[in-house]
Amino acid sequence: MLQVGKENLMAKSYFVTNGPMPTTASPASVTTGTAIKTLLQLKPAANFPISIVEWGISFDSTTAATPGNVCLIDTLTVYSTVTAFAVSDIMPFKDPYAPANTAGVSGVPLNLGTTASGYTASTEGTVAGSRLLDCFLISPTGQFFHQFPLGERPEVIPGNFLRVRATFAAAVNALAYIVFEV
Repeated sequence: MLQVGKENLMAKSYFVTNGPMPTTASPASVTTGTAIKTLLQLKPAANFPISIVEWGISFDSTTAATPGNVCLIDTLTVYSTVTAFAVSDIMPFKDPYAPANTAGVSGVPLNLGTTASGYTASTEGTVAGSRLLDCFLISPTGQFFHQFPLGERPEVIPGNFLRVRATFAAAVNALAYIVFEV
């Protein structure tokens, strides 16, 4: 493959949100909480490490209040129990002809399932080790996105879990997304 530095020019990019692929309705927001909650979780398939291009989140509160703690983390081998993505929820981004994600817990480029890739955690799991990739205090009336520069994109290896997690003083609805490359 043709490469420049560490960036693979033949890489395929994908877009995921904290909900199903929007079709006849707008993307669904997910409520945060007063305890830490995973809004979006990705598990790369074997032999498919992912590189994070960009991620973001927005909130729908109408009242400015204490900012929430919002983080992008690699939780090593600990997962949240989530609503599993369907194949169509992993959307090709830059190249509309990128291969579709395959189904199931052995799907590629992401493993799909309630203990793999999905959204809206019902159980957090006990995190014993993690790697913090990004973390910010964000107003419940605000929004945030971070695009990583070429050559400085964090990567998540197969077997680990990439998670967008949030904690607020009072629950607020959120839309989160991740753009990644394989």
